[in-house]
Amino acid sequence: MTLLLPLPIVIAFATAILAFFFRNGSEGRWISVIGSALMLVTGCILLSEVMANGPQAAQMGNWPAPFGITLVADTLSAVMVVITGITALAVSVYATADVTRDMEQQGYHALFQVLIAGVTGAFLTGDLFNLYVWFEVMLISSFGLLVMGGKRVQMDAGIKYVTLNLISTILFLSGIGLLYGVTGTLNLADLHHAVKLADPGLVTVIATMFLVGFGIKSAVFPLFFWLPASYHTPSFAVSAVFAGLLTKVGVYAMIRMFTLVFTQDIAWTHGLLLWIACLTMVTGVLGAAAQTDFRRVLSFHIVSQIGYMILGLALLTPLALMGAVFYLVHHIIVKANLFLVAGVANRIAGGTEIDRIGGLYKGAPFLAFLFLIPAFSLAGFPPLSGFWAKYVLVKASMDLELWIVAATALAVGLMTIYSMTKIWGRAFWKPHPAGTVPTLSSLSLGTRMAMLLPISGLALLTVLIGLFPETFVQLATTAAEELLDPTAYLAAVLGEEPA
Repeated sequence: MTLLLPLPIVIAFATAILAFFFRNGSEGRWISVIGSALMLVTGCILLSEVMANGPQAAQMGNWPAPFGITLVADTLSAVMVVITGITALAVSVYATADVTRDMEQQGYHALFQVLIAGVTGAFLTGDLFNLYVWFEVMLISSFGLLVMGGKRVQMDAGIKYVTLNLISTILFLSGIGLLYGVTGTLNLADLHHAVKLADPGLVTVIATMFLVGFGIKSAVFPLFFWLPASYHTPSFAVSAVFAGLLTKVGVYAMIRMFTLVFTQDIAWTHGLLLWIACLTMVTGVLGAAAQTDFRRVLSFHIVSQIGYMILGLALLTPLALMGAVFYLVHHIIVKANLFLVAGVANRIAGGTEIDRIGGLYKGAPFLAFLFLIPAFSLAGFPPLSGFWAKYVLVKASMDLELWIVAATALAVGLMTIYSMTKIWGRAFWKPHPAGTVPTLSSLSLGTRMAMLLPISGLALLTVLIGLFPETFVQLATTAAEELLDPTAYLAAVLGEEPA
């Protein structure tokens, strides 16, 4: 296990190095695909180990916790590593047709794998300072991917993206310093005990700093403006991996910290999270309803759907946390897939402004079908994965008699249907304004295969989760139980005997 835990991170970094050396030829893209596949396999092995034997921990350099660098995999982090591998594999295959040769020579595949390494490291770290390090790895690589191409709109988006994320970093790092000063440790398992001995008022202030810092990275209300201002500007492969993974790392960090560490003043922290969740859902879906660009609509929907995940954390019941974990997995798959579909639509229809394109249903019915699956899932249509995710969270709200919260979640779902219907009606159903009929046959066979294969795979996974949710619900339930009762997590890291 000592070797298995860092292996997904090592594979991503090794792949990045090899892809950079071979960036001037076609080998780099296939190295990226192979590395992503190996990382997915390793993640699946790690998940099976965790399911069989409980949370696993490894101490890097043989320094015992809480003094050394700790890597930990419980059910939540192992599931997130697997879903990261799935996303990385899908996007890396898609990128073989989407990313230009010029971008490849600039090091696209290397930066992509460094980003995946940062995401994976954030999911597996058991130390708060190293979480900060992984966030920085993500920020540097994502900025490079965002501005790759050098268009003016990309540079403008990059400035907004980096500026707000640096503010988040300052808050995060300041919170780390204060927390270390109060507790003398940054190991997450050790912090679980240490914060109980600190001044409660000061801990609540520090918790609020973390909430704001992670809130910026998660794109919650009112800190989300950087996301819809930037996610529509890079290549579609970059947009897809950003949409699928980046904000979810912020949500994951929030879930981890506010179940394992900051649980002393739930009335304040989780009460505030409840307001944030509802406002995030509403403002995101209203922003999406006002947009007419395919990727801008989807970008605002990222914000809206983040609200559902935060809602599960705010309610802090076993059912609600299970729903939050289930929603995380569902949304990563669906949202990445929708951005990939947008890329194909752009390639064959000539743009993403839905009022200026059309005819996709007539000319590319298979693509239209592949769009409907994640779009209906995002809106919560049964029996797709999004239905179960929304159903669980609404039921958790109603169990607590939070009728307004439940009504808000349902209303946002209806508005999501409106946005998806708008894309369908304007981009797919109505004729193209130029009188042309966009067809997939305009793409070469290799391009079609590279683009449609990952879209089809992610759509199939969405259907499977919806039709056979038992396994995924059980995984989410186990993750929620471990979050609410971290005994096994603490035992794995600190060697404590379970009570």
